[in-house]
Amino acid sequence: MAPVDPVEVELEPTTSEPASTVTFDEVFAAELGPMTALATLLCGSRAVAEDVVADAFARLLLRFDRVDRPGAYLRRSVVNGCTGWRRRSWREQPSDDRDRPDGATHLERAELANALATLPPRQRAAIVLRHWAGLSEAEAASALGCRPGTVSSLTHRGLAALRIELREDGE
Repeated sequence: MAPVDPVEVELEPTTSEPASTVTFDEVFAAELGPMTALATLLCGSRAVAEDVVADAFARLLLRFDRVDRPGAYLRRSVVNGCTGWRRRSWREQPSDDRDRPDGATHLERAELANALATLPPRQRAAIVLRHWAGLSEAEAASALGCRPGTVSSLTHRGLAALRIELREDGE
């Protein structure tokens, strides 16, 4: 396959700095790790996550010259890809290669990952986007294709379910 010429696009600034022009290669280098981790948390499988992220980058490459915010486009594409994978999956496939949040013991991380896996996909996505990825309600709403109030509701219900699930596991 022949190398692709870099395409430039304007990024919406995430800080007070002016927008910068970046290439697809720069976006790929900056977003590959975070998107793979996000997909792993949403799918529960590193192998599936890598496939979903590869598909998301392929779609971005095809539209790169028309996409204003590649990071947001990727996030939305990864969330949709994980949701589609869950929808198509006819049985739950446990995975031992999950990425787990830092700062917790192995047992706590395993319990959290298992508890996250019990949540409906949209609640899981809302919690991961808000608390792991650190997105605002508006950014998470954009990634999920819903309103910010819906993200708030999904997050609230998901956290309540996680509390119950973790309390039951701890007893």
